[in-house]
Amino acid sequence: MKILVIQTAFIGDVILATPVIEKLHQYFPDAQIDFLLRKGNEGLLEGHPYLNKVLIWDKKTSKLSNLNQIIADVKREKYDKVINLHRFGSSGLVTLFSGAAEKIGFHKNPFAFCYTKKVRHVIGNGKHEVERNIELIADFTDNKKTMPRLYPSAKDIEQVKQYKAKPYICVAPSSVWFTKQLPKHKWIEFLDAINGRYKVYLLGAAGDKELCNQIIASSRNKEIENLAGKLSFLQSASLMQDAVMNYVNDSAPMHIASAVNAPVTAVFCSTVPAFGFGPLSDKSYVIETEEDLDCRPCGLHGYKTCPKGHFKCAETIKIEKLSATLV
Repeated sequence: MKILVIQTAFIGDVILATPVIEKLHQYFPDAQIDFLLRKGNEGLLEGHPYLNKVLIWDKKTSKLSNLNQIIADVKREKYDKVINLHRFGSSGLVTLFSGAAEKIGFHKNPFAFCYTKKVRHVIGNGKHEVERNIELIADFTDNKKTMPRLYPSAKDIEQVKQYKAKPYICVAPSSVWFTKQLPKHKWIEFLDAINGRYKVYLLGAAGDKELCNQIIASSRNKEIENLAGKLSFLQSASLMQDAVMNYVNDSAPMHIASAVNAPVTAVFCSTVPAFGFGPLSDKSYVIETEEDLDCRPCGLHGYKTCPKGHFKCAETIKIEKLSATLV
């Protein structure tokens, strides 16, 4: 059997799709399972033990011609099942022209009319995104909740071994969206409050390096090291796995922590865990404002600026609540 799983959205979306890989392998251990994602996210699945191949779609350059190439590549593979977790039209086209006998996906996709099975994707009904994803394959596997999983290699583990000499915490202060990100001065306040207790590693992409440098320059804490842009996804996962605690926004590092069952404290500003994208680690905490704000949540995703101009959902978060999760 040949199966293609599609998730061409963002980093966190790919991570939350990994339970589908786990469950498919559990029920069909001899199946060829491939995964289609967007260019830039392939490092998440490097060396994955249950995947035969990772197909990469470059969405940033020559998007349409690259999409046509992906459609041709998928059709050539002659998959038996295509399972599309992505809810937008581009992936629907790939599914439509795949030639697969079974085409499975969420009803919100504009090309869901071509699916042999459609599942409703409902936000806010108490289900986590991993449960919604598993519903797509429940009729030929089961509907039991499965954890996301990433697989750092021995080389990844060795690469970050140098940072594990003494107890440490990781902080990922950035987010693609401003309203999902605890403000810089709040992170500085937190790091000043725990000064001297642990070594601190700041994590993020290369584009987050300047923010991390600004935090270090403004903090009294002298035990902070900036690793933004220095580690791969899987190296970051390995480092987070052995941290005393990981501090993150509602963003990709939260899902990386979940995928290696690392302890995590997740800060939710404009969004809420009820959307179904919260942390899943055994030891996890959610930090939110205690104020009853009529503007929160202001949307499923973040914004570049606060729609109301005050950003109270972040500014009213009490920093001592973050420090309390270090006990």
